[in-house]
Amino acid sequence: MARNTTHSSADQRPLEVMLVAGEASGDARGAELVRNLRQRDPSVEFFGMGGADLRQAGMRVVYDSAKVAGVGFSEIFGSLRHIWLAYRLLRRLLLDARPALLILIDFPEFNMRLARIARRHGITVLYYISPQVWAWRRYRIRRIAASVDAMAVVFPFEADLYRASGVPTVSFVGHPLVDVVNPSQDRETSLRATGLDRGKLTVALMPGSREKEVGSLIGPMLEAAGVLARERDAQFLLIRASTIDRSALEQAVSASPVDVRIVEGDAYNMLAAADLVWVASGTATLEAGLLKKPMVITYRLSPLSYWLGRLLVRVDHIGMVNIIAGERVVPELIQDEVTAERILAETRRMLQPETQNAVVRKLEMVRQRLGPPGAPGRVADMAMALLAHPGTGTSP
Repeated sequence: MARNTTHSSADQRPLEVMLVAGEASGDARGAELVRNLRQRDPSVEFFGMGGADLRQAGMRVVYDSAKVAGVGFSEIFGSLRHIWLAYRLLRRLLLDARPALLILIDFPEFNMRLARIARRHGITVLYYISPQVWAWRRYRIRRIAASVDAMAVVFPFEADLYRASGVPTVSFVGHPLVDVVNPSQDRETSLRATGLDRGKLTVALMPGSREKEVGSLIGPMLEAAGVLARERDAQFLLIRASTIDRSALEQAVSASPVDVRIVEGDAYNMLAAADLVWVASGTATLEAGLLKKPMVITYRLSPLSYWLGRLLVRVDHIGMVNIIAGERVVPELIQDEVTAERILAETRRMLQPETQNAVVRKLEMVRQRLGPPGAPGRVADMAMALLAHPGTGTSP
């Protein structure tokens, strides 16, 4: 089947790459990858699903990923219309445009359907940040192997798993957050810019990147902040994810008895300035872990989503820092445990010097396991090799 794979065709049609990212973290990782690919070949054109980061990187965003983001089984029902619309549009564009390469980033339930369609029609597929089959629905791994040409995995233990299941090319590229989670200024400068005091205990709130997730976690976090402020000379900042409307956060914070500064656009500097983090389970736990910050992980779904998840998930921990460490390095509060009282109890324990020191040492080990810097460049090299040899699963 004919592919759009060269620059020397009669119509001089440029190489096109379709990229699909469904959440805020995938949008950021996709943007890094697009920039790296443009450095290697500025003529490549990108289109697909993403958000503000991918737009800024130069991709033609045909569907906004913020519309399809969900967190649990029942929460995602509210996004079903957008998910269906996005799927129909992307499927049509995939078959009409026949891109030289389809790059899929995380968002497995959605992306694996596109992968199967691409494979049936001879379109090369690169999957970056693979489905976490080691956590749940492990039977999917054979289906994944039959639907992709190459996988770029970000955790070292994933590579052998996918290779053993027959994926043509699997590379552990390291975790892309190692490159980006690097503060550019010192603590005092960051706090001064936000009107905060360097001498005070500083707690960062990271309630998530999805509306329902934030709605379920921000209340207990703000209640805990009110109590902690009475116990200690503490100050609080709330790091807004790009997918969350600021006005909603402002409304929640305005009802809080304690001053909480909403910050955005300087997340890693502000996170680095914090002494402790209250964080929603997800990518943000790795961001805090890379900065070696003691944290309290929170996780709350609807009862139905949690019940279904417990039937399917087979991991001992929910926080990625704990999964990578292979032990409970930092506390995890799940479902009904997410209360102001429990957040405070774990916070007091995390602030004990001996606990802090032990946590920092173990988070340094987690950072080492995530591999060296340069993940986006390594994925870009895989993509370029696939563009040069479509359908072969060839990579450097």
